[in-house]
Amino acid sequence: MESPFKADVLKGKVALLTGGGSGIGFELATQFGKHGAAAVAIMGRRKEVLDSAVSVLQSHGIQAIGFQGDVRKKEDAARVVDSTVEHFGRLDILVNGAAGNFLVPSEDLSPKGFRTVIDIDSVGTFTMCHAALKYLKKGAPGRGTSSGGVILNISATLHYTASWYQIHASAAKAAVDSITRSLALEWGTDYDIRVNGIAPGPIAETTGMSKLVPQETKSEARESMPLYKLGEKWDCAMAALYLASDAGKYVNGTILIVDGGLWLSNPRFIAKDDVKQLSQVVERRSRTATSSKL
Repeated sequence: MESPFKADVLKGKVALLTGGGSGIGFELATQFGKHGAAAVAIMGRRKEVLDSAVSVLQSHGIQAIGFQGDVRKKEDAARVVDSTVEHFGRLDILVNGAAGNFLVPSEDLSPKGFRTVIDIDSVGTFTMCHAALKYLKKGAPGRGTSSGGVILNISATLHYTASWYQIHASAAKAAVDSITRSLALEWGTDYDIRVNGIAPGPIAETTGMSKLVPQETKSEARESMPLYKLGEKWDCAMAALYLASDAGKYVNGTILIVDGGLWLSNPRFIAKDDVKQLSQVVERRSRTATSSKL
């Protein structure tokens, strides 16, 4: 689809994205580059994935570099953030997209497995934010005194109600949302940094969808979706462009849900065509019962 944003909406910006080598993170990196970002750095644990992603980005004319590292390790976080600024002279946007998830009943999930997802998603998000603060704050090297930078934390909607077999990811993303709001308050006030979140729903052609809704699973889930379709990585990228650009300059501490309204929905327990007829039957029964008592 054609982007609704101008091609230079992120002109001159430098972005660092964790989990930027694939899925939603890679789409964000691509769209940032296509919308004027001066450079894009991506961070991940697998070198072959990073190399492939950087090659594709560069084929689009995007100045890109990949850094291997683990967001759970503060030394890796500091090294990657410092290296990004050394290469490109500044850092304007940090996207925390590294995450872990898998389906598992709670009784079969070990404390170690629970801790691993918490460490990647929530601890990793804070670790990267902490390392990037000195470059994102107003007056930081390469930024000048006009304004601070932007942090985008990729969350989810799992914890807004409850989700089957994802207690670990649900707890981790709840923490990410809390980190987003707390930093928006503190760092927005002290350092003029805007901190927002994006909470994707089911997005097609992502690792998350292949793990959580495998092809072998026969499901009529789409029938309960308000828009009757899966989202696209492009949808998340457009949300990120809004929040990272001046279009969202007065948006801080917000979690932007990108799921077509799915988190609001429940399975339809009565067919729509039957509601009116059933309602009339119930109403007549209610009136009859009331009359008999009188």
